[in-house]
Amino acid sequence: MTTHEYVVRLADPERRALQDLADARGTTPEALLQEAARRFLRAEGELVRTVAARYAADHAELLRRLGE
Repeated sequence: MTTHEYVVRLADPERRALQDLADARGTTPEALLQEAARRFLRAEGELVRTVAARYAADHAELLRRLGE
């Protein structure tokens, strides 16, 4: 697995809150951000799949004709 680094800029209040939460959970701010990114990507991926399926169902006839 290849990993990449990204810079996430946070305002001081968010940075402090992230550090406090990491301390409370016994982890690192980086681990919390990785967890948050994974959750966000799963949720957004599901939303996109749901919208795409709805769009395909709503426009099935048009899509069928375009495929001819």
